[in-house]
Amino acid sequence: MKIVLPEKVNKIITTLEAHGYEAYAVGGCVRDSMLGRVPQDWDITTNAKPHQVKELFSHTIDTGIRHGTVTVMLSHEGFEVTTYRIDGEYEDARHPKKVEFTGNLLEDLKRRDFTINAMAYNEKSGLVDAFDGKGDLTRGVIRCVGRADERFSEDALRMLRAVRFAAQLGFSIEEETRAAICRLAPNIAKVSAERIQTELVKLLLSAHPDTLRTAYETGLTAVFLPEFDRMMECAQNNPHHCYSVGEHTLEAMRQSDCGKVVRLAMLLHDVAKPLCRSTDEEGVDHFYGHPKAGSEMAGAILRRLKFDNDTTDAVCRLVEWHDDNPALSGRGVRRAIHRVGERQYPALFAVKRADILAQSDFRRAEKLAYVAEYEQLYRQIEKEQQCLSIQELAVDGNDLVALGMKPGKKLGEVLKSLLELVLDEPECNTKERLLAEARKMIQ
Repeated sequence: MKIVLPEKVNKIITTLEAHGYEAYAVGGCVRDSMLGRVPQDWDITTNAKPHQVKELFSHTIDTGIRHGTVTVMLSHEGFEVTTYRIDGEYEDARHPKKVEFTGNLLEDLKRRDFTINAMAYNEKSGLVDAFDGKGDLTRGVIRCVGRADERFSEDALRMLRAVRFAAQLGFSIEEETRAAICRLAPNIAKVSAERIQTELVKLLLSAHPDTLRTAYETGLTAVFLPEFDRMMECAQNNPHHCYSVGEHTLEAMRQSDCGKVVRLAMLLHDVAKPLCRSTDEEGVDHFYGHPKAGSEMAGAILRRLKFDNDTTDAVCRLVEWHDDNPALSGRGVRRAIHRVGERQYPALFAVKRADILAQSDFRRAEKLAYVAEYEQLYRQIEKEQQCLSIQELAVDGNDLVALGMKPGKKLGEVLKSLLELVLDEPECNTKERLLAEARKMIQ
């Protein structure tokens, strides 16, 4: 098996070898190269100690020197070089109490999480694969190195990483590895929200976001996203639906554009349905008020998982307005854009389409045609740069003060009234017409 190493990676490896050390590309870069994927970064492992690595390269950064990692800089590009190590006892399901450097590559590979991530390569020795990672790549399997219970007890996040890798690669989780996740799932509570967020986003942005079902089946979401478990267990006895709320959500993510905000919006767009569910006399379920309630719940969930404010705000607004269906007219769509917020477009159309495609086929063509016309009207309004906010009016507060108005509440009310006029009749957005209207309001 030949892997083409980047020139700079090979230079680091050959420099270390020229001074009597071993060095290999290791981990995800080897895995991705074998799968024909372009590695995002290249990690190097060596039996040289950190101070020895630093002696051989003119520009290094002590990024994790306590754990044996030095970043070697070559032409402004950084490469992590880590000394072979053995991890000591893990005390918090995340960090080893201490690490011990070793001269044995296999000891270093033995501590890694999954077989597909425990392979090393250099041009002199070729592929070092002590745990049949290559075979698991061929079989499409995520399997722990050694005993799964030990690997997951060392770092509980590895359980969610197993699901994430399965989603990214389209693999299945090997039976013993999966059983260990089921046994140890409660330990995910020991992992920080930030680390869970990182893995969750990678899972959602993968080609198989519906693999989140595996996190539910193994008990992981019960700990970090219990709202999703309630969605999975909430039926939708309604002609518009053919799945439970949770299964609809998984399908909606699969049908959606691969963007962080949109995928998170699809994950959470129906999060309040279990709380808002009611059943009429004919046995049909309804979920009145779920978008507004869902927006509030989504905000609480995203804050709990330490998402940034911009992402949280964008997702919450999409959740709140995903079921909003304005009249298909220029006036109706302009008012919708003003109500929803310009920043939510055109993502809102992606959300609405994914939602429809994850429902039953009842009136599906009609629903999709509605969204297409809605988007066409939006594009026309955008193209013509029609006024949608007070900031875009042809007059501002200074113009009203010049008419004799005093700054204050009344001035703000006049500007709002002028915007109402322009939302109905965009051609009125001229300084002359708006000042004339303002004079009438002042009198």
